[in-house]
Amino acid sequence: MSKRENRVCPVENTAGLDNKFRRLLHNPRKILLPYIQQGMTALDVGCGPGFFSIDMAKLVGNNGRVIAADLQQGMLDKVEAKITGTALENRIILHKCSENRIGVTETVDFVLLFYMAHEVQKKSEFFKEIEEILNPAGRILIVEPPFHVSRSAFEETVNTAIAAGFTQAAGPRIPLNKTVILRKS
Repeated sequence: MSKRENRVCPVENTAGLDNKFRRLLHNPRKILLPYIQQGMTALDVGCGPGFFSIDMAKLVGNNGRVIAADLQQGMLDKVEAKITGTALENRIILHKCSENRIGVTETVDFVLLFYMAHEVQKKSEFFKEIEEILNPAGRILIVEPPFHVSRSAFEETVNTAIAAGFTQAAGPRIPLNKTVILRKS
């Protein structure tokens, strides 16, 4: 098993990423509503089975778009199965990342990094890439899991983002989780 497979949630474990119990803990609409408006282009990095991507697409409305990006084609296939034949099919763009780059070139207004920043090995390059595509008024929301990511590891991630050109603001309160909002400096 490669190192990448050891640090990325496998496709076969998606039941824990998309279920009613998680929706009670991490209500996507409640978490994202303060940050996403109609007409925006939002990027969901590490979208998994689309738990947040679907609600993001509803929030951006008919004139907005969501780029659902993941390393694993199997995750993107799960999102595609959910949106095929629905109004959301035209709002969600599926994008397969490479091992070391997100690979999105269009400008985005909002980036969601939910339970995935700790999986990135080259964080400095990762945040520089996001800085290049985030519009000047754009924001990033980082949420990391309570026990899997230590406080010091989370602070190191935030400091790496700051070094890449972001400023820190308070994130939403999600019980037990570590959160931060980042804006361009």
